[in-house]
Amino acid sequence: MDEDGFRVEVELDDEARGYSIDERLRAVDLDEEARQRLGPSVMVTRDGPRLFLYAASAEQAREAEDVVQSLLEADELTADICVTRWHPVEEAWKDVAISLPTSPAEEAEEYAAREKAEALEVEREGSFDWYVAVHLPGRGAAAELARRLRDEGLSPTRRWRYVTVGVLTEERAEQLADRLRSELPDEADVRIEVDLSDVARSPLQFLPF
Repeated sequence: MDEDGFRVEVELDDEARGYSIDERLRAVDLDEEARQRLGPSVMVTRDGPRLFLYAASAEQAREAEDVVQSLLEADELTADICVTRWHPVEEAWKDVAISLPTSPAEEAEEYAAREKAEALEVEREGSFDWYVAVHLPGRGAAAELARRLRDEGLSPTRRWRYVTVGVLTEERAEQLADRLRSELPDEADVRIEVDLSDVARSPLQFLPF
């Protein structure tokens, strides 16, 4: 699925009974018309009372929305349903009516919103998703690098000859890593690390229509 994919978000009002919707979609317990409308590449995931159907286009997402609505009505269930689109610059799902940025100014605005959201997450959770880790040839060099990074307003951690510093986004991590590689001795090992501990591991399943 492309980064700028679409998804249908379903917030079930009755989580227990709502499992029938999930089971029917996963078991492909649908009539021929519903199969054709959903298409060959819809993915389904579930997180408690929330159901997500991922699609490759707005049209396919709208069809999936209609199919889910039909299943809800058949099972006499209610839910809040919306169609969203992935915005890769902001790294957020937003209402499908909101267009992707089309100018550098709009991209900068979305990126600023992403950094703000990441900063709030760091403040709330106390950890970053992205880190730059440096292994230096000596303790003195490590201490000097940590001092320099603190002077820049960052919050590095030094352990022996290792320095790590958290940054808000992958782009900032790449920029910092590239700069440090150009400034530090060749024997310094500069790497980017990502913390995936908060990534939900919900099973994904293609619907084989």
